[in-house]
Amino acid sequence: MVIQSNMSPAATVGVWKETENVFMKYKIPLTKQSLETLVESKHLPSLLQELNSVVDSSTATCIEGG
Repeated sequence: MVIQSNMSPAATVGVWKETENVFMKYKIPLTKQSLETLVESKHLPSLLQELNSVVDSSTATCIEGG
């Protein structure tokens, strides 16, 4: 996955503008704080999955560490 929990909504939208709607949908502010700080841990996996789906990324399209 390209978008990860240590990334901020502001940085994410800066690279992938199409993710802005997902953040708006869940009322997540476009701040420089990390997603892991802003989002409850039980909701983080599903949010990351949706964000990566929007940018057409999955674990199958990325290699770990690269």
